Amino acid sequence: MPAPLALVFGRTFVGASLFALLTAPCGCASIPQGGAAIDSVRIVGATSIDARALGDKLATTESPRFLGLLSGVANDYSIYDPSVLQRDLARVERFYRARGFFEARARVARVIHTSPDRVRIEIVVAEGEPVLNGDTRIDQLGPLSKATATAVRVAAESALPRGKRFDENAYADAQAAVLRALVSTGYAYATVRAEAHVDLPSHAIDYAITVNPGIPTVYGPITFVGLDPDGAGPRPQEIDERVLRRVMNMRAGRPFSSTEIDSSTQALLDLEVFSAVQIVPSLSDPPKPVVPLVVQVQPAQLRSVRLGGGAELDVIKTDVHLLAGWEDHDLLGGLRDFSVDLKPGVVFSPTSLSDFQTPQRLFYEQRLRLQFRQPGAFEARTTAFVRPELNIYPLLVEPSPPPKKGVANYVEPSVVPNYVEPKVSAGVERRFGKHLFTTLAYNFQGEKPFTYPGQQLDPSLPTVLLSFPQLVTQIDFRDNPVHTHAGFAANIDLQVAGGPFGGTATDWRVQPDVEGYIPITRDVTFAVSGTLGLLFPVNYGQSVENGLPAGATATDIQTVYFRGFFSGGPNSNRGYPLRGVAPHGFVPFLNPLTARAQAANNCDPNLVSAGDLQKNPLCSSPIGGFTQWEATAELRIASSGPWGGVLFCDAGDVSQYVLFRSYPSNPNARALRFNYLHMSCGVGARYDTPVVPIRLDVGYRIPGFQILGKSDPTQFDAAFGDPPVLFSVLPIAVAFGIGESF
Repeated sequence: MPAPLALVFGRTFVGASLFALLTAPCGCASIPQGGAAIDSVRIVGATSIDARALGDKLATTESPRFLGLLSGVANDYSIYDPSVLQRDLARVERFYRARGFFEARARVARVIHTSPDRVRIEIVVAEGEPVLNGDTRIDQLGPLSKATATAVRVAAESALPRGKRFDENAYADAQAAVLRALVSTGYAYATVRAEAHVDLPSHAIDYAITVNPGIPTVYGPITFVGLDPDGAGPRPQEIDERVLRRVMNMRAGRPFSSTEIDSSTQALLDLEVFSAVQIVPSLSDPPKPVVPLVVQVQPAQLRSVRLGGGAELDVIKTDVHLLAGWEDHDLLGGLRDFSVDLKPGVVFSPTSLSDFQTPQRLFYEQRLRLQFRQPGAFEARTTAFVRPELNIYPLLVEPSPPPKKGVANYVEPSVVPNYVEPKVSAGVERRFGKHLFTTLAYNFQGEKPFTYPGQQLDPSLPTVLLSFPQLVTQIDFRDNPVHTHAGFAANIDLQVAGGPFGGTATDWRVQPDVEGYIPITRDVTFAVSGTLGLLFPVNYGQSVENGLPAGATATDIQTVYFRGFFSGGPNSNRGYPLRGVAPHGFVPFLNPLTARAQAANNCDPNLVSAGDLQKNPLCSSPIGGFTQWEATAELRIASSGPWGGVLFCDAGDVSQYVLFRSYPSNPNARALRFNYLHMSCGVGARYDTPVVPIRLDVGYRIPGFQILGKSDPTQFDAAFGDPPVLFSVLPIAVAFGIGESF
């Protein structure tokens, strides 16, 4: 919840840091007299292991390079030291032995002088043959139940698969996994001892794991430490211990389980009233069958107020806004959470990054969101919630026409539709273990168009009502949710609108996505993500599927806009503006130019046929689609300090066709169009704040890779749209965001 405040301060920090970086004198390091700076360190002969991971373990390192180019700028040189290099040879051999190469030798270190004060270092390695896992024997399983014994065997064999190269970390993980299998099934005093027997001539290693389960145990009394803010002082204890016990759902006398302890720890953290939680079993000597638990907690601030402000400038609009919020984690007791967030602002029209000019009109916008959460509803780990919203905004969906489009002086739209958007979501959410989270909710949303005095609203614009249940399931195996370096996560969002639930739209909507992270080195991460969106409309959308023929109703188009898919923007395809990747077409209420502007662009429906309007990209607006795919690849590079960088490529498409539906009038129609790449690649900068990173990305649309084989995609397919160009010549977009793109 404190993210809005962090956004304001984060932007301030970024601006101040950039200013300081650009205006400060160059900090250039010097090489000591008689010394030599290290230009590079290379491992020669490393074919079976990651040489970069090995290099991270050495004390002899190449000199860091500012922006990856200049050494000695903003960083000190790495100086060659023969004694350090000699110790590094031993580190190389130790690194190899830990990964199964017991005969590996670091044969020689070559020091090559490229100049009197510069050296290049090569460490030559002879790896030898690896030692492979053999048999794994587990002793003293007799006292255990069949289920526990099976869990122990599976844990050991999964960590030490036969035929795989020995790895010291896997050997330690096997012992930990066996111990976890015992402690999770009631044996709190269990111990595990492992031995490895290496046969170098046959390059095999066998394991003997001895388990001592100890006595079966159950939970004893559960006590809390840290709830009282000042011990025996006069301040009252604010957090009700009864609610905590209900959320933990642990009872004295039940079998001891470390898995249940981990789950209860996460359940307490999910209440958002503790900064730290640790459940510690009180193990006695000699062992006793009843194990008391001590829950050590550090309470966080229960109530907070957030104030701030910000601004937004992109190719669609410019605005300034305020941020205000209040949250109480213990409203009326029982750890009921209530929060209010308000974001009022003013939109300057038509000022934007694509057409920066003096504002001619101001529009009010507002985001008001309330949330009430009740922990322990229905059962111990289920939280009930209600989230009403009231939003007001102008519907600005396309950039202002730049000079290249033939408009000598931009003419302000005579009517810009504004919307009042009431929304409410009510449901339950629950975490299962550490990695699975599910939300089931019912949503109701209204879209009421209006205009300000002096403007006349298109009479064909109706109010759109959306009513749908929603199921969201997430699995998360990332090592860190903010600075992810390894792991993966997946999510699926399923919605069913209309039918027995009422509303304007009747449809099925499903959107799965997945993301994965592979560590390249300690500071470099390769990240990928993919998204698929499928919308199956029942009572709307035919006009969009057929290219918006004459007579297409505003209800049909509006419903697609509010239920359909879009791509583009800071968290999507960064070479396009927000909603820039979507089927485009001429929509009167989204293209409300005055007659002068319509005539200049050949967009006057009274003078131009409907077919010609749809073929003219200057008349088109994004209207949403039914089938979406997206793919992103990033190389994230962290550096010392708060700065970092990223290289990325984004691709994807949103089509106006429905999957599994045939189109006799257009037999070539495809819902999933993988030749429509919309590919954009670029670079980005990251500044790490105490909360989340702040990022600035610049995406370049790769010519020839928007629609494969088509140099001018707009001429090939009028529904492709005409994406804006920066400064009237550059096919790029600038994206500013909070947190990583995924």
